[in-house]
Amino acid sequence: MTAGPAEDTRTRLLQTALRLFTEHGVEGTSLQMIADALGITKAAVYYHFKTKAEITEAVAEPGVRDLDELVRRAAAQKRRGAQVDLLLEGFVDLVIRHRTLVALFSSDPGIARAIEKSAHGGMEGFGQALLGILSGPDPDTTARVNALVTLTGIAMAGGSPDLAGLGDDELRTELLDVGRRLLGRPRRRIPVPTL
Repeated sequence: MTAGPAEDTRTRLLQTALRLFTEHGVEGTSLQMIADALGITKAAVYYHFKTKAEITEAVAEPGVRDLDELVRRAAAQKRRGAQVDLLLEGFVDLVIRHRTLVALFSSDPGIARAIEKSAHGGMEGFGQALLGILSGPDPDTTARVNALVTLTGIAMAGGSPDLAGLGDDELRTELLDVGRRLLGRPRRRIPVPTL
């Protein structure tokens, strides 16, 4: 089943908005700029979204949805080690999959507000859930700091323009290694093929 013209226009509109938000910031991007970049009328933009805030929330929604699903999957694991490993690997994958959005979240209050608005329970709720899984029940200060530094560091590094030239696989390996060290998790052993 293929997407219809309206869905295709909506998808292109969101991709264009994300690119313009990256270049000009959310506040510096107008609906007219989005329409001009797409070669459509402003009325056509209004057909899909009534406000820039709606566009911003729709741009953020896939990342929020993925994060929500990750937290649910990790919390459902029976063993704490499995929870931590799944959350760490899933978070790294999410950051890589949504690099542009993560970079924007780190630098633009407009996208941060949109994510806060579209997240169930807000980003603070997500943050507490992520920290709770990584730091464990009744964590001491060290465990909470390690969990916070791990999450923040992975997000900041994954969205950093300084690392934009790294391929996804290389960045994933590096972020996972750092995360595992910070959380005291064993390194994953890659099986060596037998000859």
